[in-house]
Amino acid sequence: MDKIEKHVLIVAGGDGTRMGNKLPKQFCSIAGKPMLFLAFQSFMHLPDVKYTLVLGSKYIEFWQNLCKREGFNIPHDIAIGGPTRFHSVKSGLKNISSGSLVLIHDAARPFVSKQTIKNIVEIASRKGNAIPVINITDTIRKVEGAYSNIIDRNKLRAVQTPQGFHASLIKSAYNQPYDETFSDDANVLESTGVKINIVAGNAENIKISNPIDLIIAESILGHLAQTSG
Repeated sequence: MDKIEKHVLIVAGGDGTRMGNKLPKQFCSIAGKPMLFLAFQSFMHLPDVKYTLVLGSKYIEFWQNLCKREGFNIPHDIAIGGPTRFHSVKSGLKNISSGSLVLIHDAARPFVSKQTIKNIVEIASRKGNAIPVINITDTIRKVEGAYSNIIDRNKLRAVQTPQGFHASLIKSAYNQPYDETFSDDANVLESTGVKINIVAGNAENIKISNPIDLIIAESILGHLAQTSG
């Protein structure tokens, strides 16, 4: 598991307009710490890991100045984001060698646990891919026009990131034409006929999408600081 080269691809190419800020959500602060810094730091326990960050071209200078100002010094390469997440990931994958294990992670998920990452690396190393999922606790209804019906939530899982892949597999999958139905990296790979392996994620690994999520995130960060201390 430790012998294969590991490369973390952090995707931060979007504008995050739902947050209502001038800057994309990945630059928002959680208890005084830029969210993107926290996303990077989640992987620092991995030995000899490499990083590539995908950013929109107009935010590269801002990011570089932010790193200098805050003393952020985790080495990383930068790839230019595209019009969709698919194109942004494809851009980042060009910087990753085919023989590595790549962990593709959303910048807006700053609280992935060490155990979740360990689960992904272990299974993806052996089976070619692995994605983290958690149980759904809400009641789910499927809506079709004026009608709706209950869906058995015991058969459903919420998907998180990072999603782990042998780089050769996912790079090949991203050579296919873009399809608007692609929702994540596993979906792109699965469309080529590859079976997707699921592993246990962690409940704290929320995706920051709306302003209320920042309030929740500060509570999570405070809780994690207490339990780790």
